[in-house]
Amino acid sequence: MTSNKIPQPVIPRISLYYRVILESRKKFLSSEEISRVTQFSSAQVRRDLAYFGQFGVPGKGYNTRLLKDAIARILGMDRKWNVALVGVGNLGRALLSYKGFSRQGFKICCAFDNDKQRIGKKFNSIEVKDVKELNKVIRQKAVRIAILAVPKEVAQHLAERLVDSGIRAILNFAPLRPDLSKSVAILNIDLSIELERLAHYLSRED
Repeated sequence: MTSNKIPQPVIPRISLYYRVILESRKKFLSSEEISRVTQFSSAQVRRDLAYFGQFGVPGKGYNTRLLKDAIARILGMDRKWNVALVGVGNLGRALLSYKGFSRQGFKICCAFDNDKQRIGKKFNSIEVKDVKELNKVIRQKAVRIAILAVPKEVAQHLAERLVDSGIRAILNFAPLRPDLSKSVAILNIDLSIELERLAHYLSRED
């Protein structure tokens, strides 16, 4: 089954199942075992994994190798992805230092900023380029995914420039949701909102 036939709410759960499978050394995993780790019901796990085919063996569970390969193809994890980072402030530098991306097949291959004190410096072996070079570098490296970690005042403009340079998917940490074409996948991560959700949860306990 192709990824566009899988309901979008399933994809984040599938990513969690994928991590459970990657970390397991077992040849077979049951839906109950996956359920215990992810906190989704075993019935939910079975429904979600049914989109990928029949990998279950009665009395044993799911063949982890076959299921891992199937999920990897659907999620696009069976290949390597170059990623561009725009904004090398505190958050941007933390992202450059994070080793988990490369383990999952994502490589930040270029970084951009407009601060002269950062341009030309290297962070985790990546030299920061002037944001003026963004379009040229991204086209040269054929990058399709970008991380946007900039102030809200410039987020819309830079998001548009990313799209013009060939970017088709953006992970946006800017406190503004850029208005872009529907052909561009954008995932908005507002850390303040997530903290507010946690504060709300804790306030209910008081």
